[in-house]
Amino acid sequence: MIRCLTTILCLLTLVFPALASQQKTSIDHQEISVIKNAIENFLYSNTASLPGQVIVNVGQIDKHLMLPKCPQLEPFVPAGGRLWGKTSIGVRCDSEIAAWTIYVQTEIGVMADVLHLARPVSSGQALTYEDIAPQNVNLTQMPEGILTNAAQIIGKVATTNLPAGQPLRPQMLRAPYVIVRGQAVNLVVQGRGFSIRSEGQALINATEGQVIQVRNKSGRILNGLARANSIVEIQP
Repeated sequence: MIRCLTTILCLLTLVFPALASQQKTSIDHQEISVIKNAIENFLYSNTASLPGQVIVNVGQIDKHLMLPKCPQLEPFVPAGGRLWGKTSIGVRCDSEIAAWTIYVQTEIGVMADVLHLARPVSSGQALTYEDIAPQNVNLTQMPEGILTNAAQIIGKVATTNLPAGQPLRPQMLRAPYVIVRGQAVNLVVQGRGFSIRSEGQALINATEGQVIQVRNKSGRILNGLARANSIVEIQP
């Protein structure tokens, strides 16, 4: 009986230190799930101002990675990186008990309504609400400068023939001309305390506020700013 008790005590002596060692290892090393949560919180916090719904996908972190436990994880964007599409996020620990840095591949998606053409549009045609339709897409997979606000499109003129389904970008559109080549215009010279008006002819097309060349009645070519109602402002 005494021998049996001695055997049990010996086993306990061996098992308890092993369990304590495993628990110590678990405590002393950084949990991968905590690193992943820190990255997700960092990304969502720093992309809150982006248009649309932000979706974050943190890549796999090697579960066998044995990093000293860190009291304060510091996620950061590496030099040259940005919080958009496929990118890399750094996580560092800089404390008295641990100092390390790792990089984790992540993907940031931004789902938003992008305005596409609902039907073909010809070059020179002014766009109306009937010409556009929203489609929910991932902005990070679209060309830069895609238009998402109808106010940026309605009334603008297509610079070329555009097919249906085309997402719209600024270079595809221009402001409508307020003055066209050959048109008779009113030349207005505004100065301090005086205003002079005369007639002329536009030599080029121009949008609102664009510099335009005109020829006055005497044949002199002048530069001015195109305005609505056939007005060209000439600087005195």
